Amino acid sequence: MAFTFCLNTSTIKPQPLMRKIELAAEAGFKGVELWINDIYDFIGRGGEIRDLEEALADQGLIVPSVIAIRQWGDMEGWEHQLVLDEAHRRFALGARLGAPVIVATPPLVKPETEHLPARYKELLDIGRIEGIKPTFEYISFFKSVYTLKHAWEIVQQADDPDATLILDAFHNWNSKSTLDDLRAIPAERISHYHIDDAHPDKAPTTQSDPDRVMIGDGQIDLKAEIAVLREIGYEGTVSLELFNATLWEQDPLEVLKLGIERMEEVFA
Repeated sequence: MAFTFCLNTSTIKPQPLMRKIELAAEAGFKGVELWINDIYDFIGRGGEIRDLEEALADQGLIVPSVIAIRQWGDMEGWEHQLVLDEAHRRFALGARLGAPVIVATPPLVKPETEHLPARYKELLDIGRIEGIKPTFEYISFFKSVYTLKHAWEIVQQADDPDATLILDAFHNWNSKSTLDDLRAIPAERISHYHIDDAHPDKAPTTQSDPDRVMIGDGQIDLKAEIAVLREIGYEGTVSLELFNATLWEQDPLEVLKLGIERMEEVFA
């Protein structure tokens, strides 16, 4: 089985949604990872979901995941119920677009995590209703779950056959997670993989999303991480995911062509 190269549309964030889909296909990607807020904006400006479905079909693109459901670990009482109601909407939208998973992001500032396995289990139950699986995310500069090891512990504690983890090379490196931490995760529990590089002049634990740079321009040993993914048997979907304002100012097609070229080199 070969890795399937996809584009996370944050890499060319300023582009309109339909143009992002066109550019992804033109550059040679096989899939496009969509943001729910982009889709909401598209609908708010008069677009229809069927327009997106047709565009994806016309370009021959899969949707490996949609992003994201947030605040499910932050709120209590009636506010938490509002988040669950929103989860139903976002999950149904992702399922309609053919995405197998939707990213579930942990709390940004709330450090407590004891409640997260049960909360994640709630999302998994909603996923079974709506036809999509929430996949647990860790963010290296958040206050709650910021390491690969901790994220994997929560996925296991959820004790659910649909519980999975979405991986990210930048977050692994920035949180000082290790290759042995990665080896501990069964391939079938990995939903997707984000590939990116880290700013060459800043230390781990000090970087955030805007510090991500093009593959090969940073300091992450991506080939070593990919070798471990192959070792454990994961060769699924992988998205180029950057949040770099300098790249946003450049020709988006040239950025994507360079991105897929760098992906082909590092995965060779």
